[in-house]
Amino acid sequence: MSRRNSIASSSTFPAMLESSSSDVQVLAEAPKSGGSHFLVNDQNKYKLMLIRTLSSIWMIGGFIFTVYLGHLFIWALVVLIQFLMANELFNLHRRANEDRKLPGFRNLNWYFFCTAMLFTYGRFLSQHLVNTITTNKMLYQLVSWIVKYQMFICYSLYIAGFVWFIVTLKKRMYQYQFIQYAWTHMILLMVFAQSSFTVANIFEGIFWFLLPASLIIFNDIAAYFCGFFGGRTPLIKLSPKKTWEGFIGAFVITILSAFLLANVFGRFLWLTCPRKDLSIGWLSCDPGPMFKPEMYSLPRWVPPWFPWKEITIMPVQWHAVVLGLFASIIAPFGGFFASGFKRAFKLKDFGDSIPGHGGITDRMDCQMVMAVFAYIYYQSFVMSQNLSIEVILNQVRLLFFVAHFPLFWFIRNFYWKSSSQTEPKWHCRL
Repeated sequence: MSRRNSIASSSTFPAMLESSSSDVQVLAEAPKSGGSHFLVNDQNKYKLMLIRTLSSIWMIGGFIFTVYLGHLFIWALVVLIQFLMANELFNLHRRANEDRKLPGFRNLNWYFFCTAMLFTYGRFLSQHLVNTITTNKMLYQLVSWIVKYQMFICYSLYIAGFVWFIVTLKKRMYQYQFIQYAWTHMILLMVFAQSSFTVANIFEGIFWFLLPASLIIFNDIAAYFCGFFGGRTPLIKLSPKKTWEGFIGAFVITILSAFLLANVFGRFLWLTCPRKDLSIGWLSCDPGPMFKPEMYSLPRWVPPWFPWKEITIMPVQWHAVVLGLFASIIAPFGGFFASGFKRAFKLKDFGDSIPGHGGITDRMDCQMVMAVFAYIYYQSFVMSQNLSIEVILNQVRLLFFVAHFPLFWFIRNFYWKSSSQTEPKWHCRL
């Protein structure tokens, strides 16, 4: 029996995915020998690099232009990305025959999408809207009423969708419909629960959106080129082309970029000032001590020929180093998760909307993980804190210890067990 027939005859979820559309790209198995699946050994790598580079240039250019336009336009970009991601994920296991038997059923996905958007952003943006329209009494009362009953309105809309789903249940289609219902809720949870933190970061100051997003971009580019020219040691089986050389090189470059970018971004009020309303005017504020440069004398071991005896560092640069650590060590696991997901469903990419990169979801996997951490870190360690350098360094040490405590525990137990046995069987088995 052929591979396609064996999959189609199965009643499992991947089988539904395989038969959903004719344009699904099947992931080819990586070569087993010679390490020929690495980019360093790929004969077409320069052509692929050119396509990927050109796509990256126009994406980065559009991103910079959107940041220049301001908070509302960045939020609109996030909503557009959410829409495109949801569309890619909704289409993963569509079955054309079943959809033809269920006219209008696909609209239910987008109904829940709009309801989730109203629930996610309604309460968050409503207060900013109230601050914007305080001069118009009638509009102010309308918005205040929506703010007051926003939770009830969203719940009513969801219940209406739930009833819609139950009413449209059709005999011999129950399994497909319930799978679609569960799949829709999982997508909405993954997309909105994480990207809502992105919007929160934007209105706290574009700095807290731009820096984490830029670090992921730098890490991705650095990992690609370090692996492109020198990658030979496989990093993880989920992504055969990922190498330790790319991972370590990206780690170093990302940390340095975080320290330097924080100093550059911190000089612009447009990036550091929070937005309290939904206007698009220019911002002016006191950025606070976080963004005020401080002079530090260089240590004595610095060579005498070095041209500077003092350097200027903003306190926020130390926080940027923590963001850089997360972006280079933890955030890539969002990409590994996406790689495992695609392998589970026999996909090469989530889509083909970006030449050389795949789909929007392929680009946003690490960004989603980073946005959540950036928001939680800002709320926990930056906002309403004593911003002395000693407190910042203590917070960095605490976060470093918490992040590496499992590693310290493992090393301690490893050596303790190894030294307590006459024959190091446990050591050899590891």
